[in-house]
Amino acid sequence: MANTSPFYLSPLKYLTHRLDHLVQNRLWIKVLIGLGLGIVLGFLLSPNLGLVEPTTSGVLTAWLALPGQLFLALIQMIVVPLVVASVVLGLATNNDMNAMRKIGLSAVAFILVTTIIGTVTGIGLAQTLQPGRQIDSSALGVTVDVAERDVESATGGFPSIQEVPDKFISLFPSNPMASMVSGEMLQVIMFSAILGFALISIPPKRALPLFDLLGALQEVSMRVVSWAMYLAPLAVFGLITRLVASLGLNVLAGMLLYVITVVLGLVALALMYLVIARALVGTPIKQFFMTSKELLLLAFSTSSSAAVMPMTLKLTENTFKVKPGIARFLVPLGATINMTGTALYQGVATVFLAQVFQVELTFMNYVFVVTMAIAASIGSPATPGAGIVILSMVLEGVGIPAAGVALLLGVDRILDMCRTAINVLGDVVMCCVINEFITEDEESTTENTPPSQQYEPPSS
Repeated sequence: MANTSPFYLSPLKYLTHRLDHLVQNRLWIKVLIGLGLGIVLGFLLSPNLGLVEPTTSGVLTAWLALPGQLFLALIQMIVVPLVVASVVLGLATNNDMNAMRKIGLSAVAFILVTTIIGTVTGIGLAQTLQPGRQIDSSALGVTVDVAERDVESATGGFPSIQEVPDKFISLFPSNPMASMVSGEMLQVIMFSAILGFALISIPPKRALPLFDLLGALQEVSMRVVSWAMYLAPLAVFGLITRLVASLGLNVLAGMLLYVITVVLGLVALALMYLVIARALVGTPIKQFFMTSKELLLLAFSTSSSAAVMPMTLKLTENTFKVKPGIARFLVPLGATINMTGTALYQGVATVFLAQVFQVELTFMNYVFVVTMAIAASIGSPATPGAGIVILSMVLEGVGIPAAGVALLLGVDRILDMCRTAINVLGDVVMCCVINEFITEDEESTTENTPPSQQYEPPSS
Protein backbone atom coordinates (compact mmCIF):
# COMPACT_ATOMS: atom_id res chain seq x y z
CA MET A 1 0.00 0.00 0.00
CA ALA A 2 1.68 3.20 -1.13
CA ASN A 3 1.71 6.15 1.23
CA THR A 4 0.72 9.26 -0.65
CA SER A 5 -0.29 11.42 2.29
CA PRO A 6 1.73 14.64 2.56
CA PHE A 7 0.73 14.87 6.23
CA TYR A 8 2.39 11.57 7.03
CA LEU A 9 5.57 11.77 5.02
CA SER A 10 6.46 15.31 5.96
CA PRO A 11 4.24 16.62 8.76
CA LEU A 12 6.40 19.64 9.52
CA LYS A 13 7.49 20.47 6.00
CA TYR A 14 4.60 22.82 5.37
CA LEU A 15 3.71 23.62 8.96
CA THR A 16 6.55 26.04 9.73
CA HIS A 17 6.11 28.15 6.59
CA ARG A 18 3.71 30.57 8.23
CA LEU A 19 5.80 30.74 11.40
CA ASP A 20 8.86 31.43 9.26
CA HIS A 21 6.94 34.27 7.64
CA LEU A 22 6.10 35.70 11.07
CA VAL A 23 9.71 35.58 12.23
CA GLN A 24 10.98 37.08 8.98
CA ASN A 25 8.60 39.98 9.61
CA ARG A 26 10.23 40.45 13.02
CA LEU A 27 7.27 39.40 15.15
CA TRP A 28 9.47 39.50 18.24
CA ILE A 29 10.28 43.18 17.64
CA LYS A 30 6.57 43.96 17.41
CA VAL A 31 6.05 42.05 20.66
CA LEU A 32 8.75 44.07 22.45
CA ILE A 33 7.22 47.31 21.13
CA GLY A 34 3.84 46.18 22.46
CA LEU A 35 5.46 45.37 25.80
CA GLY A 36 7.03 48.83 26.08
CA LEU A 37 3.87 50.68 25.02
CA GLY A 38 1.83 48.59 27.46
CA ILE A 39 4.09 49.57 30.37
CA VAL A 40 3.86 53.27 29.47
CA LEU A 41 0.08 53.25 29.04
CA GLY A 42 -0.33 51.19 32.20
CA PHE A 43 1.52 53.82 34.22
CA LEU A 44 -0.66 56.54 32.70
CA LEU A 45 -3.80 54.63 33.72
CA SER A 46 -2.49 53.63 37.15
CA PRO A 47 -4.07 55.07 40.32
CA ASN A 48 -0.77 56.70 41.33
CA LEU A 49 -1.01 59.41 38.68
CA GLY A 50 -4.75 59.94 39.03
CA LEU A 51 -5.15 60.94 35.38
CA VAL A 52 -8.06 58.56 34.85
CA GLU A 53 -10.86 57.52 37.20
CA PRO A 54 -10.38 53.94 38.54
CA THR A 55 -13.70 52.84 37.05
CA THR A 56 -12.83 54.21 33.63
CA SER A 57 -9.35 52.70 33.85
CA GLY A 58 -10.85 49.31 34.66
CA VAL A 59 -13.15 49.44 31.63
CA LEU A 60 -10.34 50.53 29.30
CA THR A 61 -7.88 47.89 30.46
CA ALA A 62 -10.53 45.16 30.29
CA TRP A 63 -11.12 45.90 26.61
CA LEU A 64 -7.41 46.32 25.89
CA ALA A 65 -6.79 42.89 27.41
CA LEU A 66 -9.36 41.24 25.11
CA PRO A 67 -6.80 40.22 22.43
CA GLY A 68 -4.63 38.75 25.18
CA GLN A 69 -7.53 36.72 26.56
CA LEU A 70 -8.31 35.47 23.06
CA PHE A 71 -4.65 34.55 22.55
CA LEU A 72 -4.56 32.54 25.78
CA ALA A 73 -7.86 30.84 24.94
CA LEU A 74 -6.57 29.73 21.52
CA ILE A 75 -3.35 28.32 23.02
CA GLN A 76 -5.13 26.51 25.85
CA MET A 77 -7.69 25.15 23.39
CA ILE A 78 -5.14 23.59 21.05
CA VAL A 79 -2.33 22.48 23.40
CA VAL A 80 -3.77 19.01 24.14
CA PRO A 81 -4.28 17.87 20.50
CA LEU A 82 -0.89 19.35 19.60
CA VAL A 83 0.88 17.41 22.36
CA VAL A 84 -0.92 14.15 21.54
CA ALA A 85 -0.12 14.35 17.82
CA SER A 86 3.48 15.46 18.36
CA VAL A 87 4.34 12.74 20.89
CA VAL A 88 2.81 9.91 18.83
CA LEU A 89 4.42 11.10 15.57
CA GLY A 90 7.73 11.63 17.35
CA LEU A 91 7.70 8.02 18.52
CA ALA A 92 6.83 6.87 14.99
CA THR A 93 9.93 8.59 13.63
CA ASN A 94 12.15 6.24 15.63
CA ASN A 95 10.70 2.78 16.21
CA ASP A 96 13.78 1.33 17.91
CA MET A 97 12.65 0.54 21.46
CA ASN A 98 16.21 0.53 22.85
CA ALA A 99 16.87 3.97 21.39
CA MET A 100 13.57 5.33 22.71
CA ARG A 101 14.28 3.92 26.16
CA LYS A 102 17.67 5.61 26.18
CA ILE A 103 16.19 8.90 24.97
CA GLY A 104 13.43 8.80 27.58
CA LEU A 105 15.69 7.89 30.50
CA SER A 106 18.25 10.52 29.47
CA ALA A 107 15.53 13.18 29.28
CA VAL A 108 14.16 12.28 32.71
CA ALA A 109 17.64 12.35 34.25
CA PHE A 110 18.41 15.72 32.62
CA ILE A 111 15.12 17.21 33.83
CA LEU A 112 15.47 15.89 37.38
CA VAL A 113 19.03 17.15 37.80
CA THR A 114 18.37 20.63 36.37
CA THR A 115 15.10 21.00 38.29
CA ILE A 116 16.84 20.16 41.57
CA ILE A 117 19.59 22.66 40.74
CA GLY A 118 16.97 25.31 39.92
CA THR A 119 15.03 24.84 43.15
CA VAL A 120 18.14 24.80 45.35
CA THR A 121 19.48 27.90 43.55
CA GLY A 122 16.22 29.73 44.22
CA ILE A 123 16.24 28.80 47.90
CA GLY A 124 19.89 29.82 48.27
CA LEU A 125 19.39 33.21 46.60
CA ALA A 126 16.32 33.98 48.70
CA GLN A 127 18.19 33.07 51.88
CA THR A 128 21.09 35.31 50.85
CA LEU A 129 19.20 38.41 49.66
CA GLN A 130 16.33 38.16 52.21
CA PRO A 131 13.67 39.85 49.99
CA GLY A 132 10.84 39.02 52.40
CA ARG A 133 12.31 41.19 55.16
CA GLN A 134 11.30 44.28 53.14
CA ILE A 135 7.56 43.49 53.27
CA ASP A 136 5.25 44.21 56.21
CA SER A 137 3.02 41.16 56.70
CA SER A 138 0.45 43.23 58.60
CA ALA A 139 -0.45 44.90 55.31
CA LEU A 140 -1.83 41.58 54.15
CA GLY A 141 -4.15 41.22 57.12
CA VAL A 142 -2.50 37.99 58.31
CA THR A 143 -0.69 37.94 61.63
CA VAL A 144 2.30 35.88 62.65
CA ASP A 145 0.11 33.94 65.10
CA VAL A 146 -2.11 32.83 62.24
CA ALA A 147 0.94 31.81 60.26
CA GLU A 148 2.26 29.76 63.16
CA ARG A 149 -1.10 28.02 63.59
CA ASP A 150 -1.09 27.22 59.90
CA VAL A 151 2.33 25.61 60.27
CA GLU A 152 1.13 23.49 63.17
CA SER A 153 -2.04 22.42 61.38
CA ALA A 154 -0.49 21.87 57.96
CA THR A 155 -1.45 18.44 56.68
CA GLY A 156 0.64 18.51 53.49
CA GLY A 157 3.71 16.32 53.32
CA PHE A 158 5.30 13.39 51.61
CA PRO A 159 2.95 10.57 50.60
CA SER A 160 3.17 7.51 52.80
CA ILE A 161 4.57 4.21 51.56
CA GLN A 162 1.01 2.91 51.34
CA GLU A 163 0.00 5.80 49.04
CA VAL A 164 2.89 5.40 46.56
CA PRO A 165 1.23 2.65 44.46
CA ASP A 166 -1.92 4.75 44.08
CA LYS A 167 0.16 7.79 43.09
CA PHE A 168 1.92 5.71 40.45
CA ILE A 169 -1.29 4.25 39.05
CA SER A 170 -2.79 7.74 38.84
CA LEU A 171 -0.24 8.56 36.11
CA PHE A 172 -2.12 6.19 33.79
CA PRO A 173 -5.46 7.77 32.87
CA SER A 174 -8.46 5.48 33.23
CA ASN A 175 -10.35 7.91 31.01
CA PRO A 176 -7.99 9.64 28.54
CA MET A 177 -10.72 11.97 27.30
CA ALA A 178 -11.41 13.17 30.85
CA SER A 179 -7.69 13.85 31.35
CA MET A 180 -7.64 15.87 28.14
CA VAL A 181 -10.69 17.88 29.17
CA SER A 182 -9.26 18.64 32.63
CA GLY A 183 -5.81 19.51 31.26
CA GLU A 184 -3.91 16.77 33.15
CA MET A 185 -0.90 17.00 30.88
CA LEU A 186 1.22 14.26 32.47
CA GLN A 187 -1.61 11.77 32.00
CA VAL A 188 -2.05 13.00 28.42
CA ILE A 189 1.67 12.41 27.77
CA MET A 190 1.44 8.88 29.19
CA PHE A 191 -1.59 8.06 27.03
CA SER A 192 0.12 9.48 23.93
CA ALA A 193 3.30 7.49 24.59
CA ILE A 194 1.38 4.22 25.06
CA LEU A 195 -0.63 4.92 21.90
CA GLY A 196 2.56 5.67 19.96
CA PHE A 197 4.33 2.50 21.12
CA ALA A 198 1.25 0.43 20.29
CA LEU A 199 1.00 1.90 16.80
CA ILE A 200 4.63 1.18 15.89
CA SER A 201 4.25 -2.39 17.15
CA ILE A 202 1.46 -3.31 14.71
CA PRO A 203 1.77 -3.80 10.92
CA PRO A 204 2.42 -0.49 9.14
CA LYS A 205 -0.55 -0.88 6.81
CA ARG A 206 -2.94 -1.00 9.78
CA ALA A 207 -1.28 1.91 11.60
CA LEU A 208 -1.07 4.15 8.55
CA PRO A 209 -4.65 5.60 8.65
CA LEU A 210 -4.29 6.72 12.26
CA PHE A 211 -0.84 8.19 11.58
CA ASP A 212 -2.34 10.13 8.67
CA LEU A 213 -5.10 11.40 10.94
CA LEU A 214 -2.59 12.48 13.60
CA GLY A 215 -0.45 14.16 10.94
CA ALA A 216 -3.46 16.19 9.84
CA LEU A 217 -4.28 16.98 13.49
CA GLN A 218 -0.74 18.22 14.04
CA GLU A 219 -0.95 20.49 11.02
CA VAL A 220 -4.31 21.90 12.12
CA SER A 221 -2.99 22.50 15.64
CA MET A 222 0.09 24.34 14.40
CA ARG A 223 -2.03 26.40 12.05
CA VAL A 224 -4.15 27.54 15.02
CA VAL A 225 -0.94 28.39 16.89
CA SER A 226 0.24 30.48 13.93
CA TRP A 227 -3.07 32.37 13.97
CA ALA A 228 -2.65 33.00 17.68
CA MET A 229 0.87 34.33 17.11
CA TYR A 230 -0.53 37.09 14.91
CA LEU A 231 -2.28 38.33 18.06
CA ALA A 232 0.89 38.20 20.18
CA PRO A 233 1.86 41.93 19.95
CA LEU A 234 -1.68 43.11 20.79
CA ALA A 235 -1.99 40.42 23.46
CA VAL A 236 1.19 41.50 25.24
CA PHE A 237 0.25 45.17 24.94
CA GLY A 238 -3.19 44.67 26.49
CA LEU A 239 -2.18 42.26 29.25
CA ILE A 240 0.81 44.34 30.37
CA THR A 241 -1.29 47.53 30.30
CA ARG A 242 -3.88 45.95 32.61
CA LEU A 243 -1.18 44.52 34.87
CA VAL A 244 0.68 47.81 35.39
CA ALA A 245 -2.54 49.84 35.67
CA SER A 246 -3.93 47.57 38.39
CA LEU A 247 -0.68 47.35 40.38
CA GLY A 248 0.46 50.92 40.60
CA LEU A 249 3.98 52.07 41.42
CA ASN A 250 3.90 51.39 45.15
CA VAL A 251 3.32 47.66 44.85
CA LEU A 252 5.97 47.34 42.16
CA ALA A 253 8.51 49.20 44.28
CA GLY A 254 7.77 47.08 47.36
CA MET A 255 8.25 43.83 45.43
CA LEU A 256 11.33 45.01 43.56
CA LEU A 257 13.88 43.01 45.59
CA TYR A 258 11.78 39.85 45.22
CA VAL A 259 11.61 40.33 41.44
CA ILE A 260 15.38 40.97 41.29
CA THR A 261 16.03 37.78 43.27
CA VAL A 262 13.97 35.66 40.87
CA VAL A 263 15.51 37.28 37.79
CA LEU A 264 19.06 36.77 39.11
CA GLY A 265 18.27 33.09 39.65
CA LEU A 266 16.85 32.75 36.14
CA VAL A 267 19.95 34.40 34.66
CA ALA A 268 22.10 31.91 36.56
CA LEU A 269 20.04 29.04 35.10
CA ALA A 270 20.39 30.47 31.59
CA LEU A 271 24.17 30.61 32.02
CA MET A 272 24.14 27.04 33.31
CA TYR A 273 22.27 25.85 30.21
CA LEU A 274 24.61 27.72 27.88
CA VAL A 275 27.66 26.27 29.63
CA ILE A 276 26.16 22.76 29.30
CA ALA A 277 25.63 23.38 25.59
CA ARG A 278 29.22 24.55 25.25
CA ALA A 279 30.69 21.65 27.21
CA LEU A 280 28.59 18.77 25.86
CA VAL A 281 27.49 19.95 22.42
CA GLY A 282 30.45 22.16 21.53
CA THR A 283 28.42 25.19 20.46
CA PRO A 284 29.99 28.49 21.65
CA ILE A 285 27.88 30.27 24.27
CA LYS A 286 27.42 33.45 22.23
CA GLN A 287 26.49 31.54 19.09
CA PHE A 288 23.98 29.34 20.91
CA PHE A 289 22.31 32.34 22.54
CA MET A 290 22.18 34.44 19.36
CA THR A 291 20.72 31.52 17.42
CA SER A 292 18.01 31.00 20.05
CA LYS A 293 17.22 34.64 20.87
CA GLU A 294 14.14 34.98 18.65
CA LEU A 295 12.59 31.85 20.13
CA LEU A 296 13.38 33.02 23.68
CA LEU A 297 11.89 36.47 23.03
CA LEU A 298 8.71 34.91 21.69
CA ALA A 299 8.55 32.56 24.69
CA PHE A 300 9.06 35.57 26.97
CA SER A 301 6.26 37.51 25.31
CA THR A 302 3.73 34.67 25.20
CA SER A 303 4.47 33.11 28.63
CA SER A 304 3.66 29.70 27.14
CA SER A 305 5.97 26.85 26.20
CA ALA A 306 3.11 25.35 24.18
CA ALA A 307 2.64 28.51 22.11
CA VAL A 308 6.20 28.39 20.80
CA MET A 309 6.39 24.60 20.45
CA PRO A 310 6.37 24.74 16.62
CA MET A 311 9.19 27.29 16.72
CA THR A 312 11.14 25.09 19.15
CA LEU A 313 10.74 22.12 16.81
CA LYS A 314 11.92 24.20 13.87
CA LEU A 315 14.97 25.52 15.72
CA THR A 316 16.07 22.14 17.07
CA GLU A 317 15.59 20.22 13.81
CA ASN A 318 16.61 22.77 11.18
CA THR A 319 19.24 24.86 12.97
CA PHE A 320 20.76 22.56 15.60
CA LYS A 321 20.27 19.45 13.42
CA VAL A 322 18.60 17.39 16.13
CA LYS A 323 17.21 14.12 14.73
CA PRO A 324 13.44 14.33 14.12
CA GLY A 325 12.82 11.25 16.25
CA ILE A 326 14.41 13.03 19.22
CA ALA A 327 13.07 16.55 18.70
CA ARG A 328 9.47 15.56 18.00
CA PHE A 329 9.36 13.40 21.11
CA LEU A 330 11.33 15.58 23.53
CA VAL A 331 9.97 19.04 22.63
CA PRO A 332 6.34 18.23 23.59
CA LEU A 333 7.62 16.28 26.60
CA GLY A 334 9.88 19.15 27.68
CA ALA A 335 7.12 21.72 27.22
CA THR A 336 5.09 19.69 29.72
CA ILE A 337 7.55 18.52 32.36
CA ASN A 338 10.79 20.51 31.94
CA MET A 339 9.99 23.48 34.19
CA THR A 340 13.36 24.44 35.70
CA GLY A 341 12.57 28.16 35.71
CA THR A 342 9.26 27.46 37.43
CA ALA A 343 11.00 25.31 40.04
CA LEU A 344 13.48 28.11 40.82
CA TYR A 345 10.59 30.56 41.13
CA GLN A 346 8.86 28.26 43.61
CA GLY A 347 11.99 28.03 45.75
CA VAL A 348 12.39 31.81 45.88
CA ALA A 349 8.68 32.45 46.47
CA THR A 350 8.42 29.91 49.30
CA VAL A 351 11.39 31.36 51.21
CA PHE A 352 10.19 34.90 50.45
CA LEU A 353 6.74 34.28 51.94
CA ALA A 354 8.25 32.43 54.91
CA GLN A 355 10.30 35.58 55.61
CA VAL A 356 7.25 37.82 55.19
CA PHE A 357 5.22 35.83 57.71
CA GLN A 358 8.26 35.04 59.91
CA VAL A 359 7.80 31.30 59.49
CA GLU A 360 10.93 29.30 60.31
CA LEU A 361 11.54 26.58 57.75
CA THR A 362 13.37 23.43 58.87
CA PHE A 363 15.71 21.30 56.78
CA MET A 364 12.86 18.84 56.13
CA ASN A 365 10.69 21.75 54.96
CA TYR A 366 13.35 22.60 52.38
CA VAL A 367 13.57 18.96 51.28
CA PHE A 368 9.79 18.99 50.91
CA VAL A 369 9.91 22.20 48.85
CA VAL A 370 12.48 20.69 46.45
CA THR A 371 10.53 17.44 46.14
CA MET A 372 7.18 19.18 45.59
CA ALA A 373 8.70 21.61 43.12
CA ILE A 374 9.89 18.66 41.02
CA ALA A 375 6.64 16.70 41.30
CA ALA A 376 4.35 19.69 40.74
CA SER A 377 6.37 21.06 37.83
CA ILE A 378 6.12 17.72 36.04
CA GLY A 379 2.35 17.84 36.16
CA SER A 380 1.87 21.50 35.28
CA PRO A 381 0.35 22.65 31.99
CA ALA A 382 2.55 24.56 29.54
CA THR A 383 0.28 27.60 29.64
CA PRO A 384 0.49 31.02 31.33
CA GLY A 385 -0.21 31.25 35.05
CA ALA A 386 0.49 27.60 35.86
CA GLY A 387 3.36 28.47 38.22
CA ILE A 388 1.16 30.26 40.74
CA VAL A 389 -1.14 27.21 40.93
CA ILE A 390 1.83 24.93 41.57
CA LEU A 391 3.15 27.31 44.22
CA SER A 392 -0.07 27.13 46.22
CA MET A 393 0.45 23.35 46.50
CA VAL A 394 4.00 23.87 47.80
CA LEU A 395 2.92 26.52 50.31
CA GLU A 396 0.20 24.27 51.67
CA GLY A 397 2.78 21.62 52.46
CA VAL A 398 4.93 23.90 54.64
CA GLY A 399 2.07 25.80 56.31
CA ILE A 400 2.60 29.26 54.81
CA PRO A 401 -0.68 31.27 54.75
CA ALA A 402 -2.55 31.22 51.47
CA ALA A 403 -2.90 35.01 51.68
CA GLY A 404 0.73 35.20 50.59
CA VAL A 405 -0.20 34.10 47.08
CA ALA A 406 -2.17 37.33 46.65
CA LEU A 407 1.03 39.27 47.31
CA LEU A 408 2.79 37.45 44.47
CA LEU A 409 -0.02 37.75 41.95
CA GLY A 410 0.85 41.38 41.28
CA VAL A 411 4.22 40.60 39.71
CA ASP A 412 3.60 36.99 38.69
CA ARG A 413 2.85 37.86 35.08
CA ILE A 414 6.24 39.52 34.61
CA LEU A 415 8.09 36.65 36.26
CA ASP A 416 6.01 34.11 34.33
CA MET A 417 7.32 35.62 31.11
CA CYS A 418 10.92 35.38 32.35
CA ARG A 419 10.76 31.80 33.60
CA THR A 420 8.99 30.57 30.45
CA ALA A 421 11.96 31.75 28.37
CA ILE A 422 14.29 29.74 30.63
CA ASN A 423 12.05 26.68 30.40
CA VAL A 424 12.14 26.83 26.60
CA LEU A 425 15.93 27.30 26.60
CA GLY A 426 16.14 24.17 28.73
CA ASP A 427 14.06 22.25 26.18
CA VAL A 428 16.41 23.26 23.35
CA VAL A 429 19.57 22.38 25.32
CA MET A 430 18.08 19.05 26.41
CA CYS A 431 17.33 18.09 22.79
CA CYS A 432 20.84 19.07 21.67
CA VAL A 433 22.59 17.24 24.51
CA ILE A 434 20.62 14.01 24.11
CA ASN A 435 21.02 14.14 20.34
CA GLU A 436 24.79 14.41 20.84
CA PHE A 437 24.92 11.14 22.78
CA ILE A 438 22.78 8.99 20.50
CA THR A 439 25.02 6.19 19.20
CA GLU A 440 25.72 5.50 15.56
CA ASP A 441 23.76 2.26 15.80
CA GLU A 442 20.66 4.09 16.98
CA GLU A 443 21.12 6.66 14.23
CA SER A 444 21.39 3.98 11.56
CA THR A 445 18.27 2.26 12.91
CA THR A 446 16.27 5.40 12.27
CA GLU A 447 17.76 5.81 8.81
CA ASN A 448 16.94 2.20 7.91
CA THR A 449 13.32 2.43 9.02
CA PRO A 450 10.96 1.45 6.15
CA PRO A 451 9.36 4.41 4.35
CA SER A 452 5.96 3.48 5.72
CA GLN A 453 7.22 4.22 9.23
CA GLN A 454 9.63 7.06 8.62
CA TYR A 455 9.19 10.79 8.39
CA GLU A 456 11.12 13.17 6.22
CA PRO A 457 12.80 15.99 8.18
CA PRO A 458 11.38 19.44 7.48
CA SER A 459 13.03 21.45 4.76
CA SER A 460 15.40 24.15 5.91
